[in-house]
Amino acid sequence: MSVQELRAAFIDKYGKSDLEEKVFYAPGRVNLIGEHLDYNGGYVLPAALEFGTTLIVRPRMDGKLTFASTNFPYSLSIDYTDVGKEKTGEWVDYPIGVMVELKEKGHPVSQGYDLFFHGDIPNGAGLSSSASIEVVTAYAFLTLEGGDLDTVEIALLSQRAENRYVGVNSGIMDQFAVAVGRRDHAILLMCDTLEYDMVPFITGAYKLIIGNTNKRRGLVDSKYNERRRQCDEALAALREEIPSLGFLAQLKPDEFGRHADKIQDETVRRRARHVVEENQRVLDSVQVLKNNDLKQFGRFMNDSHASLRDLYEVSCKELDVMVEEAQRIPGTLGSRMTGAGFGGCTVSLVHEDDIDRFISEVGKAYEERTGLKGEFYVCGIGNGVNQLEGVK
Repeated sequence: MSVQELRAAFIDKYGKSDLEEKVFYAPGRVNLIGEHLDYNGGYVLPAALEFGTTLIVRPRMDGKLTFASTNFPYSLSIDYTDVGKEKTGEWVDYPIGVMVELKEKGHPVSQGYDLFFHGDIPNGAGLSSSASIEVVTAYAFLTLEGGDLDTVEIALLSQRAENRYVGVNSGIMDQFAVAVGRRDHAILLMCDTLEYDMVPFITGAYKLIIGNTNKRRGLVDSKYNERRRQCDEALAALREEIPSLGFLAQLKPDEFGRHADKIQDETVRRRARHVVEENQRVLDSVQVLKNNDLKQFGRFMNDSHASLRDLYEVSCKELDVMVEEAQRIPGTLGSRMTGAGFGGCTVSLVHEDDIDRFISEVGKAYEERTGLKGEFYVCGIGNGVNQLEGVK
C-alpha cells in the first residue's frame, strides 16, 4: 500500500480535518549472521530491511487517542491522560507501552491524536514487526512533542516498553537495527555495550530473500533457556583455567581449542564451540564485506547454518530443508536460518537473475518435503526510522 493509498484509508477511517497529518516509517530487520551470540558477549550483524511499518498521526482537539491498523481488526480510543492505565493484551500495547516510557522520560503525550498503522512486515515471521511499531511510535511522538531524536536512545526506550509494559523479555538487537539502520549497511553490534559500527553491504546484482517456513516455533522458550544454561556451564568450566574470562565469545577459536577439554560434557562443549566460531565468523564477515567479497560472505552464511544445525542444535527439519533447497540454486551465494530457531525464517543471498527460479523451485521442493507452504520476500537493505517528508 502506497503512502497516498494509506492516507486515503486514514481519511476514510477518521474523516477530514484542518489539522495536518504527519507520516513516519520504521523498517523490519534481519540478522545476517551471528546467532545466539547476544547473551554470550558476542557480536551480531543485523540490518534494516526495505519493508516495515508506516504510521500516520494527526492531532485532535478532544483529548482522545485513537489507535487503528490495517493489519489487525482491534482498535482503541482512550483519553490521552489514561495512557498505560490498563493493558489490553492486543497489538496496541506496543505503542501504548512506548508512550508510558516517554512519559517516564519527561515526554508525556500532551493532547489527543489519531494514529493509523500499516505494516508490510509479515507478522510472526521473526522480522521484528513489534520493534518496528515501537520505534516508529517513539520517533513520531518525540518529533510531535519536541523531544530528542537520538536513535540509540529511541531503541533503548522501545526495548524497555517491550520488556516492562508488554512483558516480552527481548534483547536490544531488534529495536537497535530498526532505529539505527542505514541503507546498504549492516550493523556490527555488541549488544551488551551498544558499541557498534556501520559495515558496507553493497549487494549489487544480489538480493536478500527471506524465506518464511511457516513452522510454528513452539520449542523456542524452553530450548533457549536450556542453551543459556549450557553456555553458563561451559563458561564456568573454562574459568577454572581462565579466571578473567567474562563471556564465551571473548575466546578466539585457537584459544578455545587449547582449553575445550576442560568442558567435560560433549554436548556443552559443542554449544561453546558454536559460540566461539560463530563470533569469529561475524568478525571475518565484516572484513570480507568491507572488501565487497559477497561470495566469501555467502560461504560464511552456509557455515553458520551448519553450526546452528549441528553444534548448537537450534534448527529443525523445516529450516534445514529450506536452506538445502536454497543452496541448490546456482545463483545462491549463501543461505542460513535466522533468529532463535526451531522454525521462523531463513535468509539467502541470491543473484537477481535467479530470483524467480529460487522462489519457484525452493517453494515447490519445500512443500513437497515438509507439507508446509513457504513464503518468500525479496528485499534490500534500507534505512532506519525516519519521517517521510513532503507527503500530501
